[in-house]
Amino acid sequence: MRKFVRIGFVCTVALAAAASARAQAKPLASPADVQKIYEKLLPQIDRIPIYDNHSHATFPDDSDMDAQAAPPGESSVLRLRDTNPEFVAAAKALFGYPYNDFQPEHAKWLIDKKKAAEKSGGTAYWDSILDKLNIETCLANRVALGPYLDPKRFHWVFFVDSFLFPLNNRDQTGKNPDLGVYIPLQEKVLHRYMQQENVNGLPADLAGYEAFVRQTLTDNQKKGGVAMKFEVAYFRTLFFRDPPREQAEAIYAKYHAAGVPSEEEYRTFQDYVFRVLIDQAGKLNLPVHFHSAVGIGDYFSLRNGNPLNLENVLRDPRYANVKFVLIHGGYPHTLEMIWLTAAKNIYTDSSLMGYYVYPSELKNILKQWISLYPDRMMFGSDAFPFNDAVGAEETFWLAARSARAAAAGALAELVAEGAFSEEKALELARMYLHDNAAQLYGGTK
Repeated sequence: MRKFVRIGFVCTVALAAAASARAQAKPLASPADVQKIYEKLLPQIDRIPIYDNHSHATFPDDSDMDAQAAPPGESSVLRLRDTNPEFVAAAKALFGYPYNDFQPEHAKWLIDKKKAAEKSGGTAYWDSILDKLNIETCLANRVALGPYLDPKRFHWVFFVDSFLFPLNNRDQTGKNPDLGVYIPLQEKVLHRYMQQENVNGLPADLAGYEAFVRQTLTDNQKKGGVAMKFEVAYFRTLFFRDPPREQAEAIYAKYHAAGVPSEEEYRTFQDYVFRVLIDQAGKLNLPVHFHSAVGIGDYFSLRNGNPLNLENVLRDPRYANVKFVLIHGGYPHTLEMIWLTAAKNIYTDSSLMGYYVYPSELKNILKQWISLYPDRMMFGSDAFPFNDAVGAEETFWLAARSARAAAAGALAELVAEGAFSEEKALELARMYLHDNAAQLYGGTK
């Protein structure tokens, strides 16, 4: 009898070991299996409606599309040059473009069509672009939401960098030619906010300036703002110290009416006002977006823009209730980025990467993110008009198509490796393309 028991025991152990081996993910998968799963997943992923976490939906001549402008003569990555045949494919898909290039005489056909849509007014045109791409909801980063954008589909994300520049900016503007373009635009936005709040000139003391800052955020939220946005990496480091209020108060008192603060004085003042902005965001339950990746222009500092500079703020217990969204995935610091999202109040998105890199590279990034914190990652298009022909419409198309294909590729590899089932893969795709953002901004999926 004991002999049969032992045989049964050995069989049970062998079966358990076999089941365990089948359950364990493997490092290599058959290319044929990956291709088969990819072809099965992609059509289903194409049907998932997108919640776009980041865009600049606009016509190219709308100055409200951003709180800053590209400096003249900036270089562009290969994929964003108008020689990229993908843009022709986008124009064909969206508008029935009849040509195979963007030669000036051909591009005029497309430009005229867009100009006619802009002239007609109304919200139907941009709603139709979203419909063609199966984008349900889109966050629009803008100085103000344009009248041609349907507020039911396009939700406003407003800029707050201008609050960091209320003093004399002579030295800031003179640092390099890029800042010579950027800083005056920040001054313009600040003046616009002052007009909005009926503030005539800078308040006499720091308490008054803080009240103005807090009230502007409150009013912008009431006007439909769903998040606030920092592009501050273009101007200075993302590392913000925590100076005492007394220091900022003395600096403001000294320079709010006249004089030019030193570099150290201005930075101390900005560090303090930044904390005021974050504190008010927490009180309003207003998510905070940061540009946290490479940037345009000849003088953008990769070191200053590294998202790890924000770690002391992101991990600060005082801001545990603030939802931080680190835009553009920290590219090229994408691995560091996903580990920052280990905290439950920190999110990231794949905007900009969807058209900076090709789907093969985006696939690798998404695979890494999905493998670690899939509930903290979101899709973003960063749709933007690069010229009159290659507009936000074409970049919407390119980013959405790239992200769907890259997600399908990443998930196909993980399924073929035994990480999880196809059913789970589609659940993770829905989280990335829609559910995570819908839950963050609307409280539902």
